[in-house]
Formats: sequence, structure tokens, C-alpha cells
Amino acid sequence: MNVRTLTPLDRLLAGCERAMEAIAGTPASNRVSPALGLDDADMDDTERRHAAGLMRVNHTGEVCAQALYFGQAALARSAENREHLLHAAAEETDHLAWCATRLQDLDSRPSLLNPLWYLGSYLIGATAALAGDPISLGFVMETEHQVEAHLAEHIQRLPAQDQRSRAVLKQMQSDEVRHAQAAQQRGGIKLPFPLPKLMHFSSMLMKTVAYRI
Repeated sequence: MNVRTLTPLDRLLAGCERAMEAIAGTPASNRVSPALGLDDADMDDTERRHAAGLMRVNHTGEVCAQALYFGQAALARSAENREHLLHAAAEETDHLAWCATRLQDLDSRPSLLNPLWYLGSYLIGATAALAGDPISLGFVMETEHQVEAHLAEHIQRLPAQDQRSRAVLKQMQSDEVRHAQAAQQRGGIKLPFPLPKLMHFSSMLMKTVAYRI
């Protein structure tokens, strides 16, 4: 059987398709949503808007995660690390789908700026990959550590009765911890100052804007 070798154009088109799916599509989840089987909460308008704002931030975070992983995978030095990054991206697709579903349940929408978040994150991921696999995997470690802390904050900030959103965030948090550990085991290194601080600042900017827009 003949196996076709992908050309640069093939890879470009595949990348564009993945981007469109993350930004504007409704990705299919490989795992059942943790919210399945839980009753939807009875929330007033203020509580529902707040829950939707938090889940919009988390949806945007997953759009960024897709872009980061794909950007890193595109320029990964080794085939093994490329496959590892693509596998992690596939798990993040579950998160993206779960957050999109919760936004629909809450009668809300994703961030209007998701195309910009995706582009910026892809460029950051590709730049990290250019620095070599240890730095690239270290970038995954730091990203996941920061996301883990951010999810813990959102779990506390959700309306007390919104157990469906909380179940989604708790499973996402567990997955992020596992991704960070896997990156470290594959040779990721601690990022030098001031990179973690810059990553934290950019994350805070995203969260502030995506909550509202």
C-alpha cells in the first residue's frame, strides 16, 4: 500500500482546518463530559452571567491550549515529542468541547476575540519549539501549572449551585496536572526568569478580556 507523504501545503491546510475547528467549530469529545447526569443549577441572571463569564475564560484558555500545542508540535525537534504534543492536544479538545457545551447550556457564547488568542498562542508555541524540546516541554510544564492554579480559583468562584461547571473544571484540573507531569518526565526543564512572570501577565490579560468579550 502506498503511503502519501504530506507536503508543506498539506500541513498548512490541515493546520488551518484545526484552527477553524478550535475557533468556530463544535469539536467532538472523545470522553463523556463530567457534567453529564448532573442537574442544571437554578441560578438568577447575575449568577448565570458570572458562571458564563468564567466558562468563557476557560473556553478561550482551551482555544489557546490547542494553538500552543499545535505550534509546538509543528516545530518539535523529535518525532516522539511531536506525537506527545499532538496527543495532549487531543485531550485538550475534550476540554474545549465540554466548555463549549456549558456555554450553550448557560445561553452564552465564546469570546469574540478567539481568532486573535489562537494566532498569538500558536506563535508563542512555535517560538518555544524553536528553542528546543527541553524548553518547549518546560513551557508545557509552566503553562499547565498556571492553568491548574487558575482552575482552582474558578472552581471556588463559580456559584455554589453550579455543580455541572464545577465538575468540568475539576476534571480539566486533573488532566492539566497529568500533562505537566508527563512533560517533566519527557525532559522538560524549569523556565528561566522572567518567562513565567510574562506568561502569568499574558494569562491575566486574556482572562480579564475574555470574561467580558
